[in-house]
Amino acid sequence: QAQLVESGGGLVQPGGSLRLSCAASGSIFSIARMGWYRQSPGKQRELVATITGGGSTNYADSVRGRFTISRDNAKNTVYLQMNSLKPEDTAVYYCNMNAMWLDYWGQGTQVTVSS
Repeated sequence: QAQLVESGGGLVQPGGSLRLSCAASGSIFSIARMGWYRQSPGKQRELVATITGGGSTNYADSVRGRFTISRDNAKNTVYLQMNSLKPEDTAVYYCNMNAMWLDYWGQGTQVTVSS
C-alpha cells in the first residue's frame, strides 16, 4: 500500500503564503494523478487542485489564480503553493494519489489563515 505524508501546514496571516508538500511512497507515483483536497468543520471534502502524470492541472474556482499545484517525480513529491491566502482557505488539506484502481489519502495537515 502506498503512503502519503503531508507537511507544510500551519498558521498564516491573510494575504500570506504557504507551501504544502506531500511525499509519496510506491512505484506508481509518476503515472498517478495527484491532488489536494480540503475539508472545513461541517463541510464536505472538496477538490482544490489536481495534476496528472503529464502535468495537466485542474483547479477549483475558489483557488484558481492563487494556488499552484506542481510535482517532482524524481522526489515522488507533489506541492501546493498557496498565495494570497484568505480566512476561508482555513481547512485540513489532504493529499490524494489516484492511478487506475488505486486511490490513497494522506493524513491531512491543518492550514489556518487568521490575523
